[in-house]
Amino acid sequence: MSGKSKVVVIRHIGDEALGIIQANPNIDLVLWKEDTQAPRSWILENIKGASGILVVMGEPVTRELVDAAGPSLKVVSTMSVGYEHVDQPLLAQHKIRLGFTPDVLTEAVADITVMLAFMASRNVGETLAIVQEGKWSTVPWSPFLFTGPQLSISGPSNPSARTRLTAGFLGFGRIAQATLHRLIAFGVTDVLFTARSDSSKVSQEILDKYPTLHSVKQASNDELAAGSDVVFVLTPGGKETYHLVGEEFLKKMKSNAVLVNTARGTCVDSDALAKALKEKWIWAAGLDVVEGEPNISADHPLVKEPRAVILPHIGSATTETRVGMATRAARNIVAGVLGEKMEAEVDLSRFKSTV
Repeated sequence: MSGKSKVVVIRHIGDEALGIIQANPNIDLVLWKEDTQAPRSWILENIKGASGILVVMGEPVTRELVDAAGPSLKVVSTMSVGYEHVDQPLLAQHKIRLGFTPDVLTEAVADITVMLAFMASRNVGETLAIVQEGKWSTVPWSPFLFTGPQLSISGPSNPSARTRLTAGFLGFGRIAQATLHRLIAFGVTDVLFTARSDSSKVSQEILDKYPTLHSVKQASNDELAAGSDVVFVLTPGGKETYHLVGEEFLKKMKSNAVLVNTARGTCVDSDALAKALKEKWIWAAGLDVVEGEPNISADHPLVKEPRAVILPHIGSATTETRVGMATRAARNIVAGVLGEKMEAEVDLSRFKSTV
């Protein structure tokens, strides 16, 4: 035996990140070298006796995997900000540490969150299809053709424009606040947000930071649904937020409001949202995530709705962000295997009383 710690990386995560692991003389790297998803059979075979495994978003870390690794497994590092694909109570039971990659993708996801809001409000999905299908010449111009709600304040030169614009945030963490920062330039005047605890201090901090805002208020889900011109779903995934946005929530929204989800597909009931769009309870939806992804076919009820703009989960898909996520995941696994402090570690102590 070499005396080195075995680390399994189930996806090629780039030369820079892999170099961080390979440079450590105390680690033997086992890598699925193809730029494809590693077969589960390969993972289960190669993880035997491993001290650490680096997974990517969506790869389930289950009892099957932990049992296959055996008692040598010290750390799981996931190249993602979410970790609902990991059995956290199980890791806590076996005293296995869990690293993740928050912060790195904040700006990229905030960018695409704002982009989706405007794409949805301005009917980009429906109108882009007309051009791509060669039908532009068959659609004669008319004054109100393809018009949608304007998610900005255009000033006194346009007396018919909005004078107040309320952004609602289901979840008000780093990405939500980065999204708000971008929206300030478009004239957002009011903010509603949900939080798990009293956030009056946060409200005041935001008001101090952006003096053009009229109000920043913590609200209930119902208040946020009814009062927002655009609703951003930016909560974690998991049981607590499963179908957070369903029929009840959607029926309370304004008929000209836009829903944007760049968090987790499970936070929004797809069938309820498709019904809301079809029956015009709301104006449109911009989605980077959909429940059941990537198994979303052309006959999916949301894909068939012309006012649903759907992207294939590309919120963090900038070169800079993915390199940042990969290198952080690599540093996390090296630190975890060596028993050192990780850059970003999930606190699993809350599970100890239940395992």
